[in-house]
Amino acid sequence: MCRGLELLPITCLERAKELKALFGGLLHKSDHSIPVQPKKSETHNVDERLKWKDSFEKLLSSQNGLCLFRAFLVSEFSEENIAFYLACEDYRTTKPSKMSVKAKQIFDEFISTDAPREVNLDHVTKAITKENVERPTQSCFDLAQAKIYTLMEKDCYPRFLKSLSQQSGQDRLSDFIKSCAASGRQM
Repeated sequence: MCRGLELLPITCLERAKELKALFGGLLHKSDHSIPVQPKKSETHNVDERLKWKDSFEKLLSSQNGLCLFRAFLVSEFSEENIAFYLACEDYRTTKPSKMSVKAKQIFDEFISTDAPREVNLDHVTKAITKENVERPTQSCFDLAQAKIYTLMEKDCYPRFLKSLSQQSGQDRLSDFIKSCAASGRQM
């Protein structure tokens, strides 16, 4: 095992294995071997997936939905958007004594010119956010966060839903092929 994984708590590794098993199909692997009859927990996940289609907010409020959406964004090379959004959510709970340092870290990582994980913001929003970070409050990232939320909701979220829909179709086709093979029918 890799040395980095040894340092993780066993619960993190178990959760990662569970999520990989549940949502492995979206990792764009050629192996689509999915059980023909879903388990009860998988049926619950189908119900949960249906709720994600209701709104972007419901997707983000679901732990599994957020994890799957983040994996999707990684595959789309735009994971910095959800990372920034979550960093802003976390920032709101920061103690006032630590706000200045944390605000600067978030700004340097996501907003400043040549930031390592720069998010796509217009120059006006960047300028306003830069001024806000100089005098940090709990709401200093609200404008930038709202812009990134809207970007994800209007752009990434529909593509994510489409990928779920395509995955569902691939699952049904795989199930059909397996049932044909099991009954001896030819296609």
